[in-house]
Amino acid sequence: MQEKNTAWYASWFDTSYYHILYKDRGYDEAEAFMKHLVEFLNLPEDGTILDLACGKGRHSVFLNKMGYNVTGVDLSPNSIAHASKSANDTLRFEVHDMCEPYPKEFDAVFNLFTSFGYFEHESDNLRTLKSIKAELNETGFGVIDFLNADFVIDHLVENEVKEVDGIIFRLHRYIENGFIYKDIRFEADGHDHHYTEKVKALTLEDFESYFRAADIDLLAIFGDYNLGKFNKKTSPRLIMIFK
Repeated sequence: MQEKNTAWYASWFDTSYYHILYKDRGYDEAEAFMKHLVEFLNLPEDGTILDLACGKGRHSVFLNKMGYNVTGVDLSPNSIAHASKSANDTLRFEVHDMCEPYPKEFDAVFNLFTSFGYFEHESDNLRTLKSIKAELNETGFGVIDFLNADFVIDHLVENEVKEVDGIIFRLHRYIENGFIYKDIRFEADGHDHHYTEKVKALTLEDFESYFRAADIDLLAIFGDYNLGKFNKKTSPRLIMIFK
């Protein structure tokens, strides 16, 4: 029997409240990013893509509509159950731990919207990158879309209140031990809830060190979803293309 994952992301991402809090994420911006990305990579028209940490699968679904053969994987059984409602002959979803290699090779592996750096142990970050490398075919490309830690720390909003679907979320952000934390508190369904997100404040230099250790070649770096030039002080994103 597989051991139950008790990490924060295994519980928080598997709740309905996570999806309520982030329901206003911009679909248009995300879809434009996908178009820019596949055009830059010049993927084959019927190419294969692994969407690593796919959540409920909205990006997988869009990429599939663009004509790609897509596999979406995520640690959350609830997210995969939801995503699987959209499955077809060229779109499939599975529960999978991204630290472990998926047993297939792809034209591209996408790890999007800061779905990296959640682990307590540095070794798991490296294991994930080695797994991505193993999932790429001979001409395949890996993509990690991460936050730009320097920009996020400089523009950190410590306290915020958001009301979504009648739920008042109280958010508190802070930096501690090299991680960016977000405490999330709210009352719903007659109960008080408390979750904490944390992501390692990894810089480009950190990723370059990982890439060397994983024998990965960094090919291009971008700083936003329009694939603009990366600037560590002004870019909101750190988007890395590698193989």
